Amino acid sequence: MGIAASLGRNTGEPAPVPQSERITGLDAVRGFALLGILLMNIVGFGLYHGAYDNPTAAGGSTGLNLWTWYVLQVVGEGKMRCLFSLVFGASAVLLTARLEGRPDGADIYYRRTLWLMVFGIAHSFLLWQGEILYPYALCGLALYPFRRMGPRGLTWIAALLVAYCAVFYGVQGRITGEKIEAGKAAIAKAAAGEALTEEETSARTEYENLVKERNPDAETLAKDAEAWRGNPWEVIKARTEVLMKWVSIPFYHPWNVDMLSMMLLGMALMKWGVLTGERPAGFYARLAVVGYAVGLPLHAYKGWVVMQSGFDPVTQGYTGVVYDLGRLAVALGHLGLLLALSRRGWFRGLTERLGAVGQMAFSNYVMHSVVCAFLFTGYGLGLYGRLERFELYYVVAGLWIVQLIVSPLWLRRYRFGPLEWAWRSLTYWKRQPMLVAPAPAAGSVPVGA
Repeated sequence: MGIAASLGRNTGEPAPVPQSERITGLDAVRGFALLGILLMNIVGFGLYHGAYDNPTAAGGSTGLNLWTWYVLQVVGEGKMRCLFSLVFGASAVLLTARLEGRPDGADIYYRRTLWLMVFGIAHSFLLWQGEILYPYALCGLALYPFRRMGPRGLTWIAALLVAYCAVFYGVQGRITGEKIEAGKAAIAKAAAGEALTEEETSARTEYENLVKERNPDAETLAKDAEAWRGNPWEVIKARTEVLMKWVSIPFYHPWNVDMLSMMLLGMALMKWGVLTGERPAGFYARLAVVGYAVGLPLHAYKGWVVMQSGFDPVTQGYTGVVYDLGRLAVALGHLGLLLALSRRGWFRGLTERLGAVGQMAFSNYVMHSVVCAFLFTGYGLGLYGRLERFELYYVVAGLWIVQLIVSPLWLRRYRFGPLEWAWRSLTYWKRQPMLVAPAPAAGSVPVGA
């Protein structure tokens, strides 16, 4: 049975999916991915932006700090975004299936996506320069024409996009290597007292800027920290400078394409019944075993090679060739494990709490930004640059505990998180009911019966 048929074609007044039709396993996967994303985002909140890929830049690169970087490179970096992108694609299938046959179906879909873009723009400038709402909305605009495509076609397109990213990273690694060699040669020539051509001068400048960004000196780090700990206007200015590097990249850059490819794959997995939890528990257990068996050793080796190179940018560029394959495998391992637990009913308390976090993913995601902006920037305590890398995870643990406790409590009373409510009200051009309807008293007769 197809997705549209299983959900039923909604020809009445458009509205959000009722609680009774939610796919609890999918919510749990979304919640797990959301909490996991904070594992990586916390570095951008608390440390110099270059420290994300290169711990020698800031935050500590030995001992526990180095192991923290390494472990998260293996199990977290890119995998949680991959998982979240798969779920986003699945959600696009669910929404378009419910809108199938409606004359205003496309309007609702694009209005929902464009409002997400508006939220993303505000979020990026005011709270978090590494946010994903805006790029997700960009990719979401491209998904609608694929809503009726079969899962095989969607998978092939996703595979081609993954291959494209691998080639891109390989070429990028070679170009970076050539730039470094040209810059070093220009510096050596200048040291010998020879005049540089315009091209050589440019090569030297590019190399010096690369070195300065990847390995900033104490003065650069102090200036960076001063801006992030400054008044709100100085913080927004510092955020904008970093943000412009992300939003100025073309849509065909792998940073965007990796999200689009996983969204398309998520649409395929949804249509195959994988993300709905319809497959047997054994299927998900095998998916977890195979995913981890492929992805964990691959990314463990990748991380080890990068460490042994001293975080050489050329080496990091070349290891990007296997990046998407490895992160997808680990993400599918996470997916299989979570859905296997959900199907078997194991750790029900935890999976239900993850489901509540996932049902409020928008609000919880922005809460991460609000809390971290207060803790680390001049909006509040100004802890930016004051903690070592491993110490940042005390903040992560605290936020996880709060959201795993508060989200289920909130959903006992309210149908949506506050931002989900606003987003849905804007999507359907109608104020949505917020309170959960009380259960009818035993023995009562419904009105109109």
